[in-house]
Amino acid sequence: MTPKDFFEFAKKNKAKMIDLKFTDLLGTWQHCSYPTDTWDEETFKDGVGFDGSSIRGWQGIHMSDMLAVPDPDTAVMDPFFAEPTLSVLANIVDPITREDYSRDPRHVARKGVEYMKSTGIADTCFVGPEPEFFIFDEVRYEQNQHTGMYRIDSVEGAWNTARFEEPNLGCKPSFKGGYFPVSPTDTYHDLRGEMAAEMQKVGIVVEAHHHEVATAGQSEIDMKFEDLLKMADQFMWFKYIIKNVARRNGKTATFMPKPVFEDNGSGMHSHLSLWKGGKTLMAGDKYAGLSDLALYAIGGILEHTPAILAFGAPTTNSYRRLVPGFEAPVNLVMSARNRSAAVRIPMYSDNPKAKRLEFRCPDPTANGYLAWTAMLMAALDGIEKKTSPGEPLDTDIYELKAEELAKYRHTPGNLAEAINALEQDYEFLTAGGVFTDDLVQMWIKWKREEELDEMALRPHPYEFHMYYDS
Repeated sequence: MTPKDFFEFAKKNKAKMIDLKFTDLLGTWQHCSYPTDTWDEETFKDGVGFDGSSIRGWQGIHMSDMLAVPDPDTAVMDPFFAEPTLSVLANIVDPITREDYSRDPRHVARKGVEYMKSTGIADTCFVGPEPEFFIFDEVRYEQNQHTGMYRIDSVEGAWNTARFEEPNLGCKPSFKGGYFPVSPTDTYHDLRGEMAAEMQKVGIVVEAHHHEVATAGQSEIDMKFEDLLKMADQFMWFKYIIKNVARRNGKTATFMPKPVFEDNGSGMHSHLSLWKGGKTLMAGDKYAGLSDLALYAIGGILEHTPAILAFGAPTTNSYRRLVPGFEAPVNLVMSARNRSAAVRIPMYSDNPKAKRLEFRCPDPTANGYLAWTAMLMAALDGIEKKTSPGEPLDTDIYELKAEELAKYRHTPGNLAEAINALEQDYEFLTAGGVFTDDLVQMWIKWKREEELDEMALRPHPYEFHMYYDS
């Protein structure tokens, strides 16, 4: 779409406002709205100014001026504003040098795709994520000098089987009993359908939606795979739509990986395949019908998983999910079909075009631009170095004895370990200037100072249970 096409599209849809959106370092959309008649075709060259010092992990106050340059190809009608509003995504540039901003996540993804092409290995990286989320009826939390608490509730919660509901009709999904039930146990079919319909309006191809394993409204909506940059853009719409549809129905949605104790957390299994000249590079005659290139790609991802997870499982809560016993892939091995492996090779189809790897460790708090580009860079590194993925593990990992499991590498045990791993292993990310030292160091600094240090300072409610009467 050209700038001229953009304004014709706005006119056709009677758009009164333009909403400009961009993604901050941690993966949250920021936005500002403008009357349509304040923009013209030059806006797509000049951009619009904003204060970069007010965006998390970006500029200092002494260099705060930044420009957001709209990308007309991303224009769609926003489904949530009262006034007809045309939404467009932006790339961030420096107003003095006019160079793309190194900490703009969208720029990182664009560079990752260009670097992939420059290697001659592949010209397309397809990504297909499976983001899970919870739908709650209420959430309350507080943290101050004298209080530390949270409380969630859901009409579907297994803990509500005895609640006085005038009348209580039962049919609450049990703990770990929420996978694929029909109504009335699955009470959110229509709500997910509404979410899927809004996604389709903005161009997202929805493949399926269903209730997930956990009680209390855990859900999944699957998008058809797309090239990396487009999928990262769609993932931002995906989160935005789910949260806003939930809210207009009096619900609240969260992508927090582990909000419910002793039940399954929300992951984001991420499928990846490399193509060149319209043909897959993943299919072959090796293990699980894969090519040597695909195995090397898996080898690269497994080798660099601890560092990748600094972006792919980027919160302290992420590691409440990545523990044994909840279908969480904590062992760094590959396997066909086995969902307890970090990398699975789906075996639903023998069509060569369907061959792909599924990296099961990430969760939906990730910034897709950064997490999937990190996966791509690790895969390319593995291909270039011919990194072996090791022997596959096709037995049930959770039935292995401790001494058998000790032979395998594991995911980081907490966010601090993942950040330390990134600090020691990020050269593969900086190949071709895709990730810069500046971005990686800011990520490490932010996670340590703004999240890890802050968590370490605060008493945990369970500590009162364990230690108050010491």
